[in-house]
Amino acid sequence: MNILVPIDGSETSLNALKAALSMAGERSDIGLRVVTIQAPIASGNVKRFISAEILDEYYQDEGNKALAGARELLDGSPAEASFEVLVGPVAETIVDYARQHDCGHIVMGTRGLGRISGLLLGSVATKVLSLTEVPVTLVK
Repeated sequence: MNILVPIDGSETSLNALKAALSMAGERSDIGLRVVTIQAPIASGNVKRFISAEILDEYYQDEGNKALAGARELLDGSPAEASFEVLVGPVAETIVDYARQHDCGHIVMGTRGLGRISGLLLGSVATKVLSLTEVPVTLVK
């Protein structure tokens, strides 16, 4: 089984990775799929002035920045982990990736909205919950 852990570089997403690592424990049959999703910025006008290669390079650079803390956290860990930078609408891409890569669980961080943080779930977490059929663990 794979556990999907979306990372955005925030402290809450790294807390989610720590929780997933704890869930996996010493089990060799559980892999961690650590992904970051870059929202597409390319409108028709942008594509006329910036090549696809430059955009891809930008997405990879930003994604690698977001994954840096996760790579550091898993460095030296016995857990089997893969890292990927994806581009697309964030919640939908998380759900599609989980489906395509046989992820039986999603562990993700969430941030509260508004002044009463912690009372409301972030919009990405809420959308993932509504779109997926696999268990989701949300971590502060």
